[in-house]
Amino acid sequence: MRILLVEDDPDLGPAIARALRSENCAVDLVADGIDAGHFGDTERYDAAILDLGLPGKDGVSILTAWRSAGRDMPVLILTARDGWPDKVAGFKAGADDFMTKPFRVEELMLRLRALVRRASGHAANRIECGPLTFDALSGQFELDGLPLKLTAFEWRVLSALMLAREAVIPRLELLERVYEGDADVDSNSLEVIVGRLRRKIGASLIETVRGRGYRLTAEHSACA
Repeated sequence: MRILLVEDDPDLGPAIARALRSENCAVDLVADGIDAGHFGDTERYDAAILDLGLPGKDGVSILTAWRSAGRDMPVLILTARDGWPDKVAGFKAGADDFMTKPFRVEELMLRLRALVRRASGHAANRIECGPLTFDALSGQFELDGLPLKLTAFEWRVLSALMLAREAVIPRLELLERVYEGDADVDSNSLEVIVGRLRRKIGASLIETVRGRGYRLTAEHSACA
C-alpha cells in the first residue's frame, strides 16, 4: 500500500510513518495543508491519513476539495479533535473513517487495511487466487497453506495484484504504489521485483499483458 500521511506534529508524523513502513507500506509524509492538497491531487495512493488542524489549509477543506475533484481514495481522519461536530464535518466532507488521538498503531493499521480491502471490492478478509491466499487484515500471504516470506517491495506489488482480482494493473500504477514520492527509481526495478515474485509463487500466476501491465491470474481456478 502507498499511503499519504498528513500530520504536522514533528514527532508524531515521522513516528507514524516509521510504523507504517514497518508494515510494508510506502509512505509520503507531508505537514502542510497546501502540500497535502497538491499531493492528493497529483499522486496515486491506496489511502490517506489526514489530520484536521493543519497549517495552510485545514483537513476538512482539503478533503472536500479532493472529493469535489473526484479523488476517491479512502481517507481516515486522525485528529485530537473528538467532538461530535468535528466528526460530522469530517464524514460530510467524505471521510471513510475517523480516529482520535491518542491511538494504537495496531488499530490504525487494521482500519487502513480494511478501508483498502473494501475500496478494492472485497467483503471478506481472506482472498484466494489458485494456491495463493492473502489475509487482507493481517497482511499475511500463504502459498499452498504455508507462510510466504516477501520483501517490502514484493509485498507491495503482490498485494496490489491480489486486490485487483485478475484485473490488469498498468506498469506505471504499480510503480506508483511501490515507491515513495522522493524515491530514486530505476526503470527496470519493477521487472526485477516481478521476476523475484514469479520465482517464489510460480511464473504462471503473474501474467505480463503486453503494452498494458501485469495481472495475477490462477492457472486452473479463478481468483476469488
